[in-house]
Amino acid sequence: MSSVMFYTLSVASMLCALTPAVLFVMNLRRYEAPALLIPDSDERRPGVSVLIPARDEAHGIEAAVSSVFTSLGVQFEVVVMDDHSTDGTGAIVAAMAARDARVRLELAPKLPPGWNGKQHTCWSLAHVAKYDTFCFVDADVRLEPDALVRMVAFMELTQAPLVSGFPRQETGTFLEWLLLPLIHFVLLGFLPLDRMRRSTDPAFAAGCGQFMMVDRGSYFAAGGHAAIKATMHDGLLLPKLFRQHGMKTDLADITDYARCRMYRNAGQVWQGLAKNATEGIAAPVRILPISLVLVLGQIVPYLLAISLLAGHEVKPEVAVYIAVAVAAAWFPRVLAARAFRQDWRGALLHPLGIAVLLAIQWYSLTRKLTGGAVSWKSRAYAGE
Repeated sequence: MSSVMFYTLSVASMLCALTPAVLFVMNLRRYEAPALLIPDSDERRPGVSVLIPARDEAHGIEAAVSSVFTSLGVQFEVVVMDDHSTDGTGAIVAAMAARDARVRLELAPKLPPGWNGKQHTCWSLAHVAKYDTFCFVDADVRLEPDALVRMVAFMELTQAPLVSGFPRQETGTFLEWLLLPLIHFVLLGFLPLDRMRRSTDPAFAAGCGQFMMVDRGSYFAAGGHAAIKATMHDGLLLPKLFRQHGMKTDLADITDYARCRMYRNAGQVWQGLAKNATEGIAAPVRILPISLVLVLGQIVPYLLAISLLAGHEVKPEVAVYIAVAVAAAWFPRVLAARAFRQDWRGALLHPLGIAVLLAIQWYSLTRKLTGGAVSWKSRAYAGE
């Protein structure tokens, strides 16, 4: 490699690493935990309908519902909609409902053509909810006692009719701890939270489908899940829908108030991240520039550093650029590992994680362009 090319790569990688690193540090101060405000009387406790779509969740549905039972400071109901499970999910919930009137089992209507299963179940859940605050929670999420009351207070404080947060991701296998912590890196490194909060621009939409709290009136006014019925990615597109209707959305750090074991093996991680990728990073208009920025800022610095260690001679300032680029690429992952209780191994192997993440994005886009089907929860969907 010529010295000019090496210099150019060094400068480009430093800039591409520094930009998300600076934004990450700024955002980390803004991405705060929701405050705890316990109502001073039972009459003032807000009502929350916890809505859980469930398809073949027998292994964990009892734990999910039981975690809601510990909730403090709110009136609540737990409505589980069994989406034609074949593993006894409905029977488990029915038994819980027989013991506790706060639990209700509903059966999902037949999935209409053109609908994604989860979106149809969430839309159906909204129509049977009792309270005016809906909290859509995935069946693999476990709530802490103050999760609901904190997020209700956060909704009131921000005056945002949709608020969301990313539960702490519990990881066990290699691809889990390598890839799932990148959620916070991408979120805080590329989304300016201050601009998100100052506007309702759909370009700044973000959320997590594992935990979303919405106001009933605003939800139906925006069209709810029916308006995004074909998507695999309600975490992004439901906030975007609210913003398209001029409504605010916001994010809070719920690391300490909810946890989730999203996947349990490499196949689930790959397919799970690929199923909705073309509605996010892998969208045709975004994937090339985002890939370029991530490769230059998160992978190239380490390759350049290896080249230096192997004896490649450069001017002193070039070595400084490379050192800054490596530090800037790694620093956000160190902060994230500490702030969000992530596995340190993922931070240490950060460039490998970025490379695998990009491979999944390009795989997803290729599958979409070739008309490949998406399979999830034993259902096949035409290309995203």
